[in-house]
Amino acid sequence: MYASYFGLKQAPFSIAPDPHYLFMSERHREALAHLLYGLDGGGGFVLLTGEIGAGKTTVCRCFLEQIPKNCNVAYIFNPKLTVSELLQAICDEFHVPVPAGAQTVKDYLDPLNAFLLAQHAAGRNNVLIIDEAQNLSADVLEQLRLLTNLETATRKLLQVVLIGQPELRGMLARPELEQLAQRVIARFHLGALSEAETAQYIQHRMKVAGLSGPLPLNRAALRWVHRLTRGVPRRINLLCDRALLGAYAGSQAMVTPAIVRQAAAEVFDAPPAAPGRGLRRVGSGLAVLTAVAVVGAGLSWALQMQSQASRGKPGAAAAAVATATPAASSAATAASSAAVPAVPPASVASSVQPPATPAAEPLQLADWTASDAAAWVALAQRWGLQLAPTEAKPCDAALLQGLQCYRSVSGSLSLIRLMDRPVLLTLQRRGQPPALAALVGLDGQELTLWVEGRPRRLALAELATVWRGEFSTFWRAPPGYAERAVNAGPLREWLAGHLDPLAGSAVPASSAASPSWAELSPRIQAFQASQGLQPDGRIGPITLMQLNRAAGVSEPRLDPAR
Repeated sequence: MYASYFGLKQAPFSIAPDPHYLFMSERHREALAHLLYGLDGGGGFVLLTGEIGAGKTTVCRCFLEQIPKNCNVAYIFNPKLTVSELLQAICDEFHVPVPAGAQTVKDYLDPLNAFLLAQHAAGRNNVLIIDEAQNLSADVLEQLRLLTNLETATRKLLQVVLIGQPELRGMLARPELEQLAQRVIARFHLGALSEAETAQYIQHRMKVAGLSGPLPLNRAALRWVHRLTRGVPRRINLLCDRALLGAYAGSQAMVTPAIVRQAAAEVFDAPPAAPGRGLRRVGSGLAVLTAVAVVGAGLSWALQMQSQASRGKPGAAAAAVATATPAASSAATAASSAAVPAVPPASVASSVQPPATPAAEPLQLADWTASDAAAWVALAQRWGLQLAPTEAKPCDAALLQGLQCYRSVSGSLSLIRLMDRPVLLTLQRRGQPPALAALVGLDGQELTLWVEGRPRRLALAELATVWRGEFSTFWRAPPGYAERAVNAGPLREWLAGHLDPLAGSAVPASSAASPSWAELSPRIQAFQASQGLQPDGRIGPITLMQLNRAAGVSEPRLDPAR
């Protein structure tokens, strides 16, 4: 829509992995070098981790292009498989014939071993690449370790490359996976782009898209892009695409910091700075342009929101924009799910009640004396935990009392609203070390932090200057979750027992004792969709937190900000 306005041949910030827009930062090149080094390491495991959207797939594509011709490559991108399913997938990728009716692990291992030996004799190497490897279960990881036991006197017959999100590193740190961790011959964590690299990334994509003149983002706008995206390429794409659309809507030749902040408010649910009249015109025009792009019911709803904005209802224009694109629609759905949480049955209503909260006074961040220990104690009190102010490992102490810690380094207010539970925010004040503050209330454009033993109010706009998305919280894990590799039955039974009543159905008699993951997957996806989560069928902490909430498991909630 805005491409020709800025002299471009096409939109430069699609999130699709177009190889024409490949940008390799110093970090990406170093990650690629680690993968290539691991390829010559004689076998074993190579590990590449990184945050969502950091460019792991980009590095993997470059890696595949540089793999020598004497290598056979098997690429698995959906690793939520059982051991037998994984072995079948590996055989399929390597085109290894297996006996008809193969069912056991041995049915797949024998022909795979024969294939690897034959390829080694022919002078060929074999590489297995598994993407999204954080979804591998412990028993599947153990089977992969056993696969690397296939070796000759000089080298292993199979090289395994694991690519995944940061939690993959935590998985490999478990005691039961120590043998696998010792076989990792190369590992690299792909960090975000620096401020300078972010500017180079934006300029690179704009030039590939046909830009011949100066970059339509001034230096201050580029700094805001890096600040709001934390240097994550996928977030940069989303923000820059919306910012260029906003400048086009306002007939402005240059993207300014104000437009970037407004775009971030619409894409990331980040609070914008107080806009002037010109910025309100940009937001309203952007809503009109976005409304033109939607169809059916979405069109009438967006036009209704834009009409309300024209009558002076704050936030309506931004709401129309947010519901006109799939990515923003997901965030809006999540926010609405959090605004109207599932009502637990009266018989199992939450017994965890927050302490009485006196009226909150404004918090001056510059004068705040931070205390991480006090923040953990404040969070623990909301959960009814006994936590000493001198506790050095609060997560370990919580585990002894039946709770687990959940941490995120790329969260958002939408996610926290969806989770609807107190959290610890990691705040980054200028010239100060990172500090924790307990978020206990969230409402509208204000939040409540529990600091120095009392509630304090803080505007969301001010929070945006010190918070980059990192937070921690407690949650109750279901039976069998922590040791899924050896105790998956109780977890499946727990899931079935909680999912089916929510769907108004009973567990099928054939699977009442312990339903398979294949049977549970569509129920999990249906629940995730009902909660505004991505319906991927994965059992992670966020999905389980929402299932706890819907089932009435005793957990505290956020208060409205006071």
